[in-house]
Amino acid sequence: MLETERLILKPLTYEQLIKYIKCDNSLEEEFNLNENLRTISPELKEAFEQTILPNVADKTKNHLFYTLWTAISKIDNKMVADLLIVGEPNSEGEIEIGYGTYDEFQNKGFMAEIVNAIIKWTKEQPIVKSIIASTDKTNIASFKVLQKNMFIKTGETDTLFNWKLVI
Repeated sequence: MLETERLILKPLTYEQLIKYIKCDNSLEEEFNLNENLRTISPELKEAFEQTILPNVADKTKNHLFYTLWTAISKIDNKMVADLLIVGEPNSEGEIEIGYGTYDEFQNKGFMAEIVNAIIKWTKEQPIVKSIIASTDKTNIASFKVLQKNMFIKTGETDTLFNWKLVI
C-alpha cells in the first residue's frame, strides 16, 4: 500500500481483481468505501481475462508488477482512479504504466499524484531503471500528468506520444 497527501493506493489481489471486474460494489464493500459508479470497457475486461488475472495468479511472478493499483480518495472515501504496471521490468530494467481516472474525479490532479507515488515506489525497486508510457495525442490531460512528473517525450506514432522517465 502507498499513501500520498490525498490518496491511498492499494495493489489488488487476485480475489480483489475479480470483485473489481464485477462492478457491483463488492470491492468497495470489502474496503469499506462509499459506492462508486465504475464501468469497465470491453478492452479492459479482455485485458483482465487474458493477461492481468493469469499473471497475478502466477505465484512465480511478483504480482505488484502485474496488478491494478487502485487509488482511494481519503476525503471522498471512494476509488477515484487506477494505475497498472504492465509487467515486470524487461532486460533493461524498464516498466510500462497505464492509467485512468474515473470521470467524476478528472481534472483534480489525482493522476499526477498517483504517478508520483508509483515513481517513488519504483525507486525502491532496484531492478527498475526507467518507466515508459504512451498517451493518445488527443489526451492532453494524460500527457500533462507525465510532464508534471518529469517524463520526456521519446517519440510518437500516428496516434500516440511515447514517454520515458529514467529513475
